[in-house]
Amino acid sequence: MLDTSNPFAIAQRQLDEAAAILNLDDATHQMLRWPLRELHVTLPVRMDDGSTQVFRGFRVQYNDARGATKGGLRFHPDETIDTVRALAAWMTWKTAVVDIPLGGGKGGVVCNPKELSPTELERLSRAYIRQVGRVLGPEKDVPAPDVYTTPQVMAWMADEFSFMQGNNQFGVITGKPLSLGGSAGRGDATARGGILTARAAASALGLDLVGATAAIQGYGNAGSFAHQLGVEMLGIKVVAVSDSRGGIYAQSGLDYADLLRHKQSSGSVLGFPGALSLTNEELLELDVVVLFPSALENTITETNAEDIKAKIVAELANGPTTPNADAILHEKGVYVIPDFLCNAGGVTVSYFEMVQNAYGYYWPLEMVRERLDKTMTAAFHAVHQAAQDHKVHNRMAAYLVAVARVAEVMQLRGWV
Repeated sequence: MLDTSNPFAIAQRQLDEAAAILNLDDATHQMLRWPLRELHVTLPVRMDDGSTQVFRGFRVQYNDARGATKGGLRFHPDETIDTVRALAAWMTWKTAVVDIPLGGGKGGVVCNPKELSPTELERLSRAYIRQVGRVLGPEKDVPAPDVYTTPQVMAWMADEFSFMQGNNQFGVITGKPLSLGGSAGRGDATARGGILTARAAASALGLDLVGATAAIQGYGNAGSFAHQLGVEMLGIKVVAVSDSRGGIYAQSGLDYADLLRHKQSSGSVLGFPGALSLTNEELLELDVVVLFPSALENTITETNAEDIKAKIVAELANGPTTPNADAILHEKGVYVIPDFLCNAGGVTVSYFEMVQNAYGYYWPLEMVRERLDKTMTAAFHAVHQAAQDHKVHNRMAAYLVAVARVAEVMQLRGWV
């Protein structure tokens, strides 16, 4: 029986289903079920009070057949190796589905960064690179920001790695500040990619999104930018948002600028003037046109999938929908844009950053956005067509596109 609390078990089941449809040989299938390599590290960090605290960390390099492994680094108190494995697997499929020449990886440190001072956070960031740096490099494995890691954290890590190498190696990290070799357009890239796929989905379904209602679960980087860009690019009306403390609803719509100021001043979306309170669970079940799950894993399950009323579910979060819920949503006719397609804008612009770092030539913002639009739109149509051809739901279609691309390169290289 599938352990729905284990994201890696879910990732393996999804791969197994794709492998059966693609008729993959057993060796290729087994190679793709497990990471190629993973590193577990122990990180002693001197705290501001003079004590030493020991943290645990991971780096998983899932598959590098198509190129250097690529994936974010999370600082989270509930981080587990199976979560990191699952996210590294999904990164492998993500880079393949948007057809960029990279593999998939992921990293994590078990910590609560909200309890760390800036100097403690810097020491932890540098300690992680001192241990993991031996398996990193612009042509080996390139981390990026993720949950509770920031461009400043990336800057400390790029500096530490450069010191270890004896020369500047800023291309080892993406999501860096612009002045340290970052790319224009990286800040909102994940949300922008999701908005571009929502636009393409609406076009495929014949929906007009101008004035259409939307709800956003999770109001961090991806969720808040989805609010801004959804209004600016699609003309949608965001009627509900939530964060870890709860959610708010306003039938007339929530103003992005006012809500952002409120959250920055109060630390939460709760208490926004003129809005009603609701739970994260209630938000998911609102009667809206577009739902953006933008928080953590396993928020749409078989227990609430029947109550999802949105026409489009655009998964900006990683792994928000369980396999059993996928089947229910597909049966109900809900159009799901799967996570590793919907949120691939971030890794796509990270790839653009790697290219710019390699050449030392940096693109204007308009060029980044134009190339992101072309990449995301092409990826959407490849997945949409695969769903039609194989008569499967969109997540399975995305797996079919991505797994076939990785398997082809593994076979060409003689791995299997």
